[in-house]
Amino acid sequence: MKKEILLKALDLEKDGHWDQSHRLIQSYYSMEACWIHAYLHRVEGDLGNAGYWYGQAGKMMPRHDLKKEWEELYQYMGKL
Repeated sequence: MKKEILLKALDLEKDGHWDQSHRLIQSYYSMEACWIHAYLHRVEGDLGNAGYWYGQAGKMMPRHDLKKEWEELYQYMGKL
């Protein structure tokens, strides 16, 4: 999966375009895409759905704030 798509999904969410970000990322099933998908549902407040996607990504739902997770995601995706 191209990192440009992953970064675009994160940028869209940061700019307040949650729906566009979700539409973009939900078509992909890599670990990275599932992690972003999980984060998006956490932003939305749908923790049950977020938990499912964190599981698909092989991750635990973080306890730290959303801003910190966004930064972790962006840094990780940028290094792919």
